[in-house]
Amino acid sequence: MDHGRLQQQFDALWREHRGIVTKVARMYARSAEDRADLVQEIAAQLWRAFPKFDERRAIFSTWLYRIALNVAISNLRRAGGDPSRTESLEAAQVETLPAPASELPDERIQALQVWIAELDPFNRALILLHLEDRSYAEIAEVLGISTTNVATKLNRIKQRWRAGLADRAPATSA
Repeated sequence: MDHGRLQQQFDALWREHRGIVTKVARMYARSAEDRADLVQEIAAQLWRAFPKFDERRAIFSTWLYRIALNVAISNLRRAGGDPSRTESLEAAQVETLPAPASELPDERIQALQVWIAELDPFNRALILLHLEDRSYAEIAEVLGISTTNVATKLNRIKQRWRAGLADRAPATSA
C-alpha cells in the first residue's frame, strides 16, 4: 500500500476512534498539557505501528486500546512515578474522567471517578474498558489476560468498591 493511501486510511480511523485516545489520556495524565502531550505521543506510536496493523487479526479499536494503554503506562513509568501509586485527583480534575452512563447522583459519580483515579494503572485500564461496554473477550485481548481473569479481577474491584461504599455510608440509628 502506498504512503498516501496508508495516510488516508489512518486519518479516517483516527477521526473515528480518537475519543478512545482522549479517554485513555484523561485516565492517565493529570494536567491538560500532560493529556495533550500523551494524546500526541499515542498518536505518533499508532502511526509508527499502523503499517503492521492487520484487520484480520484484531479489531482496530482493540488494537488502538492496547497501544494507547501501553504508551500511557510507559509514560507514567518514564515520569519517574510508581505506576501502581498515583496521587488522587483534585476535584477540578475529576470532571475530566469519563463518566459512566448511569442515573447515579453527581456525588456518587464523582466518588466513583475519584476511586477509579486511585486504582493502579492496570485496574484503571480494566475499569475503563468495562465502562466502555467492551466484552470480556475484547478486554482480555487488550490487556493480555484470559477472559476468566478479566471476570475475576472485575469482581474483586467491584467488591472493593462496595466495601468502600459501606465504609463511607452514614451510620443509621436503631
